[in-house]
Amino acid sequence: MTVNAMNALPTCTGLDPHVVAQVSNHIGFLTLNRPAGLNALTLDMVRRLTTALQRWAQDDAVYAVVLRGSGEKAFCAGGDVRALYDSYLGGHGLHEAFFTEEYALDLLLHQYRKPLLAVIDGYCLGGGMGLAQACELRVVTEHGQLGMPETAIGFFPDVGGSYFLSRIPGELGTYLGLTGQRVGAADALYCGLADWHVPRVRLAELTQRLADIRWTDTPLKDLQNLLARLGTQALPQPPLAELRPAIDHFFAQPDVAAIQQQLRQVNLGASRDWALATANLLEQRSPLALAVTLQMLRRGRHASLEACFAQETHVGKLWLEHGDFLEGVRAQLVDKDKQPHWRHSSLDELAPADWETFFEGL
Repeated sequence: MTVNAMNALPTCTGLDPHVVAQVSNHIGFLTLNRPAGLNALTLDMVRRLTTALQRWAQDDAVYAVVLRGSGEKAFCAGGDVRALYDSYLGGHGLHEAFFTEEYALDLLLHQYRKPLLAVIDGYCLGGGMGLAQACELRVVTEHGQLGMPETAIGFFPDVGGSYFLSRIPGELGTYLGLTGQRVGAADALYCGLADWHVPRVRLAELTQRLADIRWTDTPLKDLQNLLARLGTQALPQPPLAELRPAIDHFFAQPDVAAIQQQLRQVNLGASRDWALATANLLEQRSPLALAVTLQMLRRGRHASLEACFAQETHVGKLWLEHGDFLEGVRAQLVDKDKQPHWRHSSLDELAPADWETFFEGL
């Protein structure tokens, strides 16, 4: 079996080629098969995933489900935001259906009663994180790149981000949610965004072992035992571990303006370059998206999963018209001038009422 066998796609008739569903050895395999688009989710893909998961939930012959992406570049790089942009401007309604059904899919995964295993090889961003973070078992390779980059396009971490980011130890989730920074395998394990590291060269072996697994009456333990023989749950020297004291200090400040101000005041020490680079990064993000993201994460820290999704849904319904999403997508993906003109040119122009309005009536 070749190294790429983990991503080999079975032939299935009657299914959209962008989602391949197959049952083998009592495992339901769901493969995102849109490698040219980094396996970014479309509405039809969301619907195909939902249909397969609902069917397998009722099928006693399916003991577990594996989610993976085709190709070596991405597990899933998020949602097809360009299509959402075009839908909103064209008044087609696809964007409304997409967010509603994507969130329902993510919630279905979180509440699924059979073990879920996500194989993260390559990019796992935005909507991909929504899928992966709902799984009990998350495998990451050395090529994994995980992140919630929404503030870069004038949006906020959704797909359950206000729940899973807010539960990362200390202020690491706040840092990742505001900056949109990606993390590799070592940091993903350190932050609790992944459970096992399995090298890419062993993914074919993982596939073979899944095909040969002898099930007991505890499928989750069977999968855990398999992964224990293939991978490790920690990698040496995660970069965020060294930065943790600084991140916990700066990102615990009362608002984003205070975070940025304190970062710029660092004059000495090993963290100076990091602090200034982080302040500059925040300056590039949408001020409104930063303020709303910080509020969502702090509310989410003490809220249930369902309440976090309700919060994201509520804010999202207002965001396309009153937020910075359209301008962010225009600058990054449409005109590609990388020069977004946010509703507020800086954090200094942002008043509490500007972001508080998104939470009214929640």
